[in-house]
Amino acid sequence: MDDTPLVAVRGLRKRYGGVVAVDNMNLTVRRGDVHAVVGENGAGKSTLMKALSGVIRPDAGEIEFDGVPAVISSPVVARQYGVGIVYQELSLFPQRSVLANLFVNREPLRRGLVSIRAMEERSADLLDRLGLHFDVHLPVSRLSIGEQQLVELARVLLEEPRLLILDEPNSALNERETQRLFDVLRQLNRRGITMLYVSHRLEEVFAICNRVTVTRNGRDVLTKERANLTIPEVIEGMIGAPQTALFPPPLPRRTDREPAAVAVRGLSGGALKKIDFTARSGEVVGFAGLEGSGVATLFGLLFGTQKASAGEAIFPDSLGLPRGPTEAARRGIALVPADRRRNGLMLDKSVLFNISHVAIGALKGLPRFNHGMARERALRQIDRLRIKTGSPDAPAGQLSGGNQQKTVVGKWLEVAPRVILLDDPTRGVDVGAKREIYALIRRISADGRIVLFSSTELSELVGLCDRIIVLYRGGIAGEIKGSEIDGHALLHAVNTGEMPQPAHQ
Repeated sequence: MDDTPLVAVRGLRKRYGGVVAVDNMNLTVRRGDVHAVVGENGAGKSTLMKALSGVIRPDAGEIEFDGVPAVISSPVVARQYGVGIVYQELSLFPQRSVLANLFVNREPLRRGLVSIRAMEERSADLLDRLGLHFDVHLPVSRLSIGEQQLVELARVLLEEPRLLILDEPNSALNERETQRLFDVLRQLNRRGITMLYVSHRLEEVFAICNRVTVTRNGRDVLTKERANLTIPEVIEGMIGAPQTALFPPPLPRRTDREPAAVAVRGLSGGALKKIDFTARSGEVVGFAGLEGSGVATLFGLLFGTQKASAGEAIFPDSLGLPRGPTEAARRGIALVPADRRRNGLMLDKSVLFNISHVAIGALKGLPRFNHGMARERALRQIDRLRIKTGSPDAPAGQLSGGNQQKTVVGKWLEVAPRVILLDDPTRGVDVGAKREIYALIRRISADGRIVLFSSTELSELVGLCDRIIVLYRGGIAGEIKGSEIDGHALLHAVNTGEMPQPAHQ
């Protein structure tokens, strides 16, 4: 077998004005690998991919294909080397048909005319493997964002690339579509296609890739087999510090606000059985448990999207469980859901509308949408949370995962909630955005609000919570707090329901 790498990048450098995007970047991609490139925003990942795909010309360094120096002067030249790239941003023609988008500038001809039948025949098998079962003569604009992303992938795959570059390919996909995409990528890899996979979702990187390169400040800092890496090691490479450095220390708490609490007694419903706890203002109370343990049900009961069969909860306004999300919003109870794209945002609506609609809907009566007030609300949260958007009128679906999540948080801050339920609030966002969200949680807590926090990443619970309540099979197994909070102890508790013994015993 030929050991010559398919692609080798050495000493790559690219400057944009006074900003150095990549500086002495190196990368070796072996044949048949699914090779991940990870790093924070601005680490140089996209610039590296653009150089490989011919979109930009580097200022220095060299690129080799099959051990031979290559000058990739344009995307056309890149395709001649067998490079195909799927970008995070869609580059489809929305008013043209799916079929037309699949064969842009390379339509098959018969007797000098474009052959629709040939296009249908060549694309049918691939579309079927991607699970795209729709009329290929429909305009692309009629498809969902997830379907459009898969059409983008199909267009590149029809060129049969040797090196497939995937730049955040599932940013617009839901979990089911992501799993379908991964199934297709595994099939393609078994057929010999080498892949470069750029993503900030480290759990997915570890699920799909066999080799990982970590970038920081425009340089490669680590390349290893995935089997010899852990997610904390990757994060440390990305930020240049241990993973614990992501979590800011608690802030001084405000003393000018009257203390408040949520008291839950005997609460049952769905998977939950007789839940008792009290959460007070100024603390972050974590809830840990395996899927199905009842954490999601608990948050649904407290927010009014699910109904309790027994028990009660008393909120800071001295009232019980809300009867629905509208009542919850009017009473200052907020929920940042785990699936922001399905339950937290209206992706086709503007950032302005998404941030303002909860506050307007929380008003009693039938309030009319006030565009001026909505813009004021949106601009306030965009500035406060540093939401990166070209315009408040841009659709929320165009934002990065981290900025989408900050938009969800921003819309709830506009109702000045006393109780905030955070259900896996950093799912699917990059490390930089996670750090900002962690800092925001600290500020919200110090402001005297009651924060109930759940996460599928145990390190987040350990790093942020004052105490952690462990749910096991629908009941409370126990509580870990203070110096007892430890990742290994928490992992054991959520899997077995057995709580660690206090150190002083």
